[in-house]
Amino acid sequence: MKKVLLLGDSIRMGYDDYVRDLLKGECEVIYSEDNGRFASYTLWQVNQLFKEYGRFDIVHWNNGYWDMNVEPPMKEAIHPVEEYVHFLKRIIREIRQNGAGIIFATTTPIAEKGTSMDNTGTGVEINYENSWVQKYNDAAKQLMAQEHIPVNDLYALMRKDRNCYKCPDGLHLTEEGYRLCAKQAADMIRKELAMR
Repeated sequence: MKKVLLLGDSIRMGYDDYVRDLLKGECEVIYSEDNGRFASYTLWQVNQLFKEYGRFDIVHWNNGYWDMNVEPPMKEAIHPVEEYVHFLKRIIREIRQNGAGIIFATTTPIAEKGTSMDNTGTGVEINYENSWVQKYNDAAKQLMAQEHIPVNDLYALMRKDRNCYKCPDGLHLTEEGYRLCAKQAADMIRKELAMR
């Protein structure tokens, strides 16, 4: 059975169980119970997962909110966009060395600027603003185009709802939003697996 790895932050953690259910009997879906946080943390995390599970067929992956977060008293993002792209490139190299295909998922949109606590127990406050999301998504999509990596545009998917399928904290998604993300991710994973 083919193996799929899901990487990413709390948004991924909201849809990963649904993706596993949708692909049950088609492939083995693996993901960490740990939040992938920012791209440099995901770089470390993917190496641990490769050591534990070996080769994958597809890696479906996102980063963004943590990278663009300006957490007081810091005055700039934890990873300014150039650093974000640097770590995305390193993650791409690691995944390719593993022999897996890659699907990159864009960061979901923000309906209104605000602040929320991360909902996965990290104790971190995430500040969010849609202009940041657009800037980081644009940089990531440009890189993925250069690298010929398909993009799962969760940003566009969530924009179909007036409130972007946001739950009351303004950052995370409603159950419906997570289910829609899972369906789109599963569909793309099926498509990419069929080509391998």
